[in-house]
Parts: sequence; structure tokens; C-alpha cells
Amino acid sequence: MKEEIINIEIELLLEGIYRIYGYDFRNYALASIKRRLNKRMSLEKIDTISGLQEKIFHNPEFMQNFFYDLSINITEFFRNPDFFKIFRKKFLPLLKTYPFIRIWHAGCSTGEEVYSMAILLEEEGYYDRSKIYATDMNEMVVKKAKQGIFKLESMKKFTQNYITAGGKEEFSKYYTAHYNNAKFNSSLKRNVVFAQHNLVTDSSFNEFNVILCKNVLIYFNKILQENVINLFDKSLCNFGFLCIGEKESLNYTSLRYKYKSLDDNQKIYQKIK
Repeated sequence: MKEEIINIEIELLLEGIYRIYGYDFRNYALASIKRRLNKRMSLEKIDTISGLQEKIFHNPEFMQNFFYDLSINITEFFRNPDFFKIFRKKFLPLLKTYPFIRIWHAGCSTGEEVYSMAILLEEEGYYDRSKIYATDMNEMVVKKAKQGIFKLESMKKFTQNYITAGGKEEFSKYYTAHYNNAKFNSSLKRNVVFAQHNLVTDSSFNEFNVILCKNVLIYFNKILQENVINLFDKSLCNFGFLCIGEKESLNYTSLRYKYKSLDDNQKIYQKIK
């Protein structure tokens, strides 16, 4: 009975957030939502979701902090190096016939993987005829991504990722150390468009040769996953590539027949219909 009450409280909370603020988390995976609610309740020393609801509904500043809790902001440079290595060697050459390459990083978070792709394209000689669209629903993380400033202490791990991913230069070539931060070269942003975009509520805005949305769909329920895959399908050109997370799949979606799996481990699909 207690669990049923908690689920009702969550349903009411998410409905209220949507009506008051316009953020739609109603079809996010319940387990993920619960983890984030529990974390915020613990920090605020609030015992019930109803108590949390009062602060969220009546305090917009508190809602902004909670919105950050609900956003998915786990990323790093060359995260999953094997993906970048395979994309560099096997799939990027397939794009060389296009006069111009459009890439959409959907759910880009703070931008580490966006800069990773820019570095990869630069090293392979594709960057000057490419445009990367980096979007996230959280305006704060989009602003951080645009700054291109990251913790210097993380560079050792990111350097190893870069090497494993097939990097051709010294990783330190791409940033300058400033006290405790690493500021990445502004030239890496010359062909990047950073913008706020919500996969749940916003529509398609361009046609792309590559769409990357890695480790985002796992936080959605089946209904929302289906909606987002439809959005990507509308945004992807014929024979374009859709890249999702290792634990994600198109197998159980209604559009599976339109795609061919090119790499089962890295979950890279090609649109064939």
C-alpha cells in the first residue's frame, strides 16, 4: 500500500511540473525518477514526496535545482572509446561521398562527447565540411558545453580514452591548462551549434546524416522511447546512421524494419527505408 501511495504522489508531482513549468517527465522510467527524488529528499531532509512537491510548485528557484537532478548529465571525453574507434575506422569513410555532413548529438549534456567528435572529424579531415548540432533539454548544461571548460584533474582519464579510441595526436594539443581547469580550443567549436532542445516535447529541426543519442533512451519508458525513435527517424536521411547506447536497442520498436544493424555491440544502425 505504501508503494502504491508513493507512485500516486510521483504521478501527481510529474503532472504538476508539466502543467506549471512545461517540463514533461511523465514518461520517464519510474525507477530512475525515484532515485532522483530520493536523492533530493535526502539532501533537503524532506520525508515525503508531497513535502517535496510543495517546494517545487511554489519555489521556481528550487525547481531549477530539481530540474538539474532530473536531467541526465553523465558523460566524458571519448566515452566508450571502442565506439569512437569503430566510427572513425569503419563508418566515417562511408560519409565521404556526402558534400556536407550534419551530425546531431541529442542529449549532449556538458559537451564532452561533442568535442570528442569534433576532434575525430578534425583528425580525419572531415571537420570543415561538417556541422555538429549539440542539444540538451537543460539550458544550464548547454551553456557549460559551449564554454568548453572542464576539470583538469579529469584529463588523465580522458587522455587514455582518446588513445584507446585511436587518437592521432597528443590529447593535450586540444586544450590549455588554466589553474584547475582545461579550456578546449575555440577552433573545435567553429562548426558546432549549441542549442536547447527537449526530445520529449520538441520536434525535428533539420535532416541529419548521423544522430547520436547514447545512454538516454534507457531513462524513458516504452511509450517515450517509441516517440523519440520516431523523432529521430523523421530527422535522419536515407542511409544515415543512428547511434544509441550499448544497453539500448531498436529491436522492440515499431520502426525496427526501417533499420539495419551495422554493429550489434556498439548499437550503430543504418536507415534503409
